[in-house]
Amino acid sequence: MGIWLASASERRAQILNDRIGPIHVEALPDVDESHPSGPVPNQVLEICRRKGDAVPPNHGFQGVVVADTMIEDPDDPNVAIGKAEDELSAVSMIKRLSGRRHQVWSATGVQICGDWTFFVESAVVEIDELNPDEIAHLIETESWKGKAGSYDLAGEMGKHARLVDGDELAVLGFAPSALRLLD
Repeated sequence: MGIWLASASERRAQILNDRIGPIHVEALPDVDESHPSGPVPNQVLEICRRKGDAVPPNHGFQGVVVADTMIEDPDDPNVAIGKAEDELSAVSMIKRLSGRRHQVWSATGVQICGDWTFFVESAVVEIDELNPDEIAHLIETESWKGKAGSYDLAGEMGKHARLVDGDELAVLGFAPSALRLLD
């Protein structure tokens, strides 16, 4: 069988389908995604490794892909801004990033023939200073749901944010080098 994307992310599934063709998409159950301590690139890699460890050994696919993405707090490289649990926390995250630059880290693990290779890469995003109506619109569209930092660069936030440095794939959920391995 082909490639298994062990993720519930529709964006990641779309990216892989566009690049390599049809894939199997199925999230892993019960992976500990609590943030470990240390710099954000280490945190995102640790969570990605946990996902890799959760893949059953006899899965029957030629390859497996796991991934995780985190936003680095603009003021502290040891603090990750995760996913909002509700509208109030989404508003707080968006306000925190409004008018600022921040780094987005993605870790991706690729298993081919039973061997894992992990990649961690980042990109820098700048978000415009958002007014209350713009923030309300972002919340109402629910584009924040399931997204690190409560925004989707390829969605509604793309009207207010831009990639300053790095590869857009790192913001959308993959370490770009990992996808080059699959091409």
